[in-house]
Amino acid sequence: MKTLLITGCSSGFGLDTARYFLERGWKVIATMRKPREDVLPRSEHLRVLPLDVTDPASIRELVEAAGPIDVLVNNAGVGLMGVFEGTSMETVRNTFETNTFGAMTVTQAFLPGFRQQKSGVIVNVSSGTTLKPLPLLAVYSASKAALNAFTESLALELQPFGVRVSLVIPGRSPETPFAQNAQARTKDQGVSVPEAYAGFVRSIFEQRTAHASGPVTRSADVAEAIWRAVNDPSSPLRLPAGADAVEMARSN
Repeated sequence: MKTLLITGCSSGFGLDTARYFLERGWKVIATMRKPREDVLPRSEHLRVLPLDVTDPASIRELVEAAGPIDVLVNNAGVGLMGVFEGTSMETVRNTFETNTFGAMTVTQAFLPGFRQQKSGVIVNVSSGTTLKPLPLLAVYSASKAALNAFTESLALELQPFGVRVSLVIPGRSPETPFAQNAQARTKDQGVSVPEAYAGFVRSIFEQRTAHASGPVTRSADVAEAIWRAVNDPSSPLRLPAGADAVEMARSN
C-alpha cells in the first residue's frame, strides 16, 4: 500500500484530495498547521500531522515523523488580492514564503528519500492565475509562477532517479473557502487601495460580478487531476484542473 503526504489539508483542495486517496486504498498523511482529526473520516490508513511550511523546524519534525513516502503533494498556499502599489514588501515576502519557498523547502527535505528509493512522485499545486494575466493578483500570481518554473526545472533534475514531478493548475473555485480566506488575509496584511486606483478597482469587481456565472473549478477536479498525475506516468507535466483552467490553458 502506497503512502501520500499532502500539505494544507484543513479545507478545500487538500482536504478533498486526502479524502479521494483514502477512499481508493492509499495511506494518507494529511498535514495542517493546526491538526484536526474531525475533518476526515476515521481510518487506520490516515495520519494527521502538524506542519507549518514556513518553519524549517516544523518541516524537519514532519520528515522524521512521516518516514518513507511515495508521493508528496505541495498544496498549502495563501491568497492575496490587491493593488501592488498598496502592498508592503513584507506582505509580498510572506506570500512567497508559503506559496513558493514553503513548497521548495518541503520538497528539498523529502528529496533524499525519493532519490535513495529511486521512485516517487511530487505534485505541486499552482493556480490558473498563471495562465492569464489578471489585475489585483500580481503578488499571488508571481508566487505561483515561480512555483511553476521551479517545478519544470526540478522535473529534469529528478528524471535520472526515477522520480516524476507534476504541476496541477486549478482555476477559480467558489465552493472552497480560499477566496474568503484570501480576502481576510488581504485585510489582515493591511493591503490598501491608493485613491488613484479606486475607480479601476471598482470596475474590476463589477466585471467579476458580471462574469460570476462562468466556468469554475470543483475540488473534485483538482483531486482527480492529482490522482492522474500520481498514477499515470504518461500524463503531461502541466495538468489544468477545472473547466475554467482547461479553457485558459487552451487559449494560451
